Order: sequence, then C-alpha cells, then structure tokens
Amino acid sequence: MLTRDRRETVRLFRNRLTEAMKAADMNKSALARVSGIDRSTLSQLLSTDNERLPRAETVASMAKSLQVSLDWLLGLSNEARLGAAILKDSIEISLTSDVPTDECLAVWHKEAVGYKIRYVPAGLPDLVKTQAVLQFEFQSFASKSPIQAITASEDKLEYSRLPDADMEICTSFQMLETFARGEGIWDGLDREVRLEQLDRIATVMDELYPKLRLFLYNGLTHHAAPYTVFGPKRAAIYMGQMYFVFNTREHIRTLIDHFDGLVKAATIQANEIPAFIEKLKRQI
Repeated sequence: MLTRDRRETVRLFRNRLTEAMKAADMNKSALARVSGIDRSTLSQLLSTDNERLPRAETVASMAKSLQVSLDWLLGLSNEARLGAAILKDSIEISLTSDVPTDECLAVWHKEAVGYKIRYVPAGLPDLVKTQAVLQFEFQSFASKSPIQAITASEDKLEYSRLPDADMEICTSFQMLETFARGEGIWDGLDREVRLEQLDRIATVMDELYPKLRLFLYNGLTHHAAPYTVFGPKRAAIYMGQMYFVFNTREHIRTLIDHFDGLVKAATIQANEIPAFIEKLKRQI
C-alpha cells in the first residue's frame, strides 16, 4: 500500500510532467518519440490512476527531452531549468560580425528537429522566396549577399521538407498585398517576378501543408516584430544584422503565447492561402 508521501510524489511528478509538456509544446506522441519511450507507458504515467513512478532512466530521458531538471520533475527542487541554463545568461546576442547569422539559424533549426517552429518573418517568408526576389532584395544589403540569401532560403526549405518538420508562419496580409503591388522595398520589382513569387508561395504551401502552415493576420489590429521560436530550445528576435536570443523557459513561453495569439487572430487561415494568392494575382 502506498504511503501518503509516496502518493504525493507520484501526483507531483504527474503534474510537473504535464506542465513541462505544455511549456515545451509537446504532446504524448512527440515526447514518446524524442524520449525513446513507449507511448502507452507515457499515457499510463499521465493517468490519475497511476500509482508508480517510472524507472530512473525513463525519468532522465523525459527530463532531457523537455529541457527541465531531473530533480524538478521528481519534486525534489523548485527550479525547473537545467543547471547550465541557470548559469547561462537568459539572453545572448548573435552578431553577423562574429558568426554568420545564417550558420546560427541552421544550427538552431537542426537542434529543433521534432519540435514546432514558430516564425514571424521580417518580410516574405525566406523559405518561399524565388531567386529573382532574393537577388532584388539583397543586391545592396550590408551584411548578406544574394548568393548567401539564396543558400539560406534553400536550407530553410529543405528543413521544412524533413519528415519531422513542423513549422507555422505568421505575418500580416498587408505584407503580401504590399509585395503584390510592388510597393515599399519591392518598388521597381517587375510584375512578372511578383507573379512568379506569388505562384511560388501558393505552390510550396500547398505541397507542404499541413506540416508547413502560413497564417495571415490584420496588421491594423495586431503587430509583431520578426522572431522565431525553436520549440522549447530558444527564441530569437531579429533586430537587423543581429538576433537577441532567449534561452529561459519564461521568455520562450511568452513568445510562444504571443505567436499563438497571432494565429488565433488570423483572418486568413492556412488552408485559405491559395485562394488569397489568386485574388492578389488578379489585382496586379
């Protein structure tokens, strides 16, 4: 028969496991996959009828996958973060003069395989841009050449085609309207290039849906600076030639909530993108 203390330990473990999964934006299938444990075992551990703690190696594997400390998961500590994360500053600055920004992004994407990536672009989403648009945008850019931009775009698109890729993109529908009209930074971009780019967006989104999803919100009611959240690993806010990179659970959770709010407020859903693109093309 379980003692009261034992039951409390099991209850606390279950609650903290549930909390950590929510913070990491992971469901049971995802956690079971990255932790290497059986999904039925995980379901049993989360059941209120469960009265047993898992084996030590199982707890350790889940703690590592969820980026929380083993002691916290077992109720032995009130500090959820890993020791290395506590000692590390909660914010880093990634400058293009130190390590090429695209190399940092490639590493961050690789580390986030299996987690959902949330992406608010500064303009059009990089991974769907045509070479002609990238040539136009980066012909005079201070810290990146057109060739570098094209390579980075292809790398992002290749990542989105991975079996475990899961990416949501959110921007305003006014951004696409501005591009379609050839206004703002796209002033002077040929009509045919703009039409080709719109076709490219529709094609890629249709090909990779539902693991790649684009949502469009109204820029008159909502606003977002460009940023990317790499699952529970980190969040990076783009400042122009540099990224502010957040590593703490609290910062990452705040940006996840902000992004999810944009998705909730979206006036054009992911499955409506092709129709919206066709509407834009008719207006050019």
